[in-house]
Amino acid sequence: MVTFRALGPFEALSDGETLDLGGQRQQAVLARLLVAGGRAVPVSMLIDELWPGEPPAQALSTIQGYVSRLRRALEPNRAPREEAGVLVSAPPGYALRADVENVDSWHFEHLVKSDHEGPAVTLQRMETALALWRGPALAGFQELAWAQTEATRLDELRLLAVERRADAALRLGRTGPMIPDLEAHASAHPLREEAWRLLALALYRAGRQGDALGALRRAREALRDELGLDLGSTLQRLEQDILVQAEHLDAPGPAVDALPGGPSAVSAPAGTAGAASGVAALRVLVADDQALVRTGLKVILDSEPGLDLVGEAENGEQAIALVQSVRPDVVLMDIQMPRLDGLAAARRILAAEAPPKVIMMTTFGTDENLYAALRAGVSGFVLKTSAPEQLIAAVRAAVAGDALLDPAVTTHLIAAFAGRRDPAAPEGLSDSDLDLIKLVARGFTNRQIAMTLAVPEQEVADEVTALLRGLGLVDRAQLVVLAYERGLVSPGSPGA
Repeated sequence: MVTFRALGPFEALSDGETLDLGGQRQQAVLARLLVAGGRAVPVSMLIDELWPGEPPAQALSTIQGYVSRLRRALEPNRAPREEAGVLVSAPPGYALRADVENVDSWHFEHLVKSDHEGPAVTLQRMETALALWRGPALAGFQELAWAQTEATRLDELRLLAVERRADAALRLGRTGPMIPDLEAHASAHPLREEAWRLLALALYRAGRQGDALGALRRAREALRDELGLDLGSTLQRLEQDILVQAEHLDAPGPAVDALPGGPSAVSAPAGTAGAASGVAALRVLVADDQALVRTGLKVILDSEPGLDLVGEAENGEQAIALVQSVRPDVVLMDIQMPRLDGLAAARRILAAEAPPKVIMMTTFGTDENLYAALRAGVSGFVLKTSAPEQLIAAVRAAVAGDALLDPAVTTHLIAAFAGRRDPAAPEGLSDSDLDLIKLVARGFTNRQIAMTLAVPEQEVADEVTALLRGLGLVDRAQLVVLAYERGLVSPGSPGA
């Protein structure tokens, strides 16, 4: 039985003994197959990724030699003509065959992404997952692009596991022991709003209300200094709840879930967490043709209170059908999918009566994608590489009537979309017109604007329509872009 370790220095072990895998480039062949997760990697890809730029003339025979020597190291007792069982031929390349539990990175990812049965089980599995780490993932291969990408992905999952462990511990009433770890975690990753939420909540439950508010002040300073943003809606609500000492912040009673093999427990059905507190959970549908992306989004949504994943679609047609059957509040939609792409699906969904909010996701934040998404009338545009809290913020902003653009691309894309870089208000607009644009850009609905300005709602609707027509814009989302590009509002302004 061979086990593989990638969460730290790369190595393979048999019966507790470390195997000799040869030189670094030979080891890199095995590490690349491990990163593929059991899928075949073509030889041509191995050559390109092991020798970026100019591979040697004998690269193919060199790879074959590496594979032959690795097979002898992994299966020393295999007969000469017997097929390999670990490093196998999988035309047009090779693949690694191993059980999930025998590859630490696979096992770790399985623990983090699997469905859990309550905080006690979650706490146990997150501790098991984090204990697998021995250092930076794939240490020794940092100069190879594929290894850097995988190490970054695994580290993002590690941060998620740290936060899921802390959240489970707080749900179980284990507050004090988590504070030092959360302090270190938030300080090391000051842009992760979930880290600050957990730290502030732990401090408050430990009787340190002033320190809890201080943690949120530090979070606000970090976000403003780095991104020009204020606290997200979740942290703003937490700050207000701490100030009024809201009862729901108090530590919970004894946990009612049980670890496997322990006493039976009574737990609430899935998706009822929001209802139990008197607030219906937001129903979210995920549409993406990549199973790994859907799984990652499921992990993020499951870890956020008040969000309920109600369906998954692999293409635009499935998304439209699921929207009609499950009636979600928000759809997280990949912008490019087979059969019917996300933009076409979004247009059809938004054209229906009482449609959900649609947030577009993409790997590449190109000008064309943003422009097309805004024209479709979506309520957000985020990168798939965004931090989990950014995706959560996009969902909550959409439901609140705002249109959140990913801050990683906002400045460049808004300028390109508008086509003008002069931060001046459009000519021919009155002060009341500018006030109306600012309110729309801050996510106010017509009803909210009417209440704010003390005018009839229909009057507001008529004025917004007239503004769009006069400015040559298609919808409110373009009005939001105009307001940001012209400097009428900024990402850090109150309510924006």
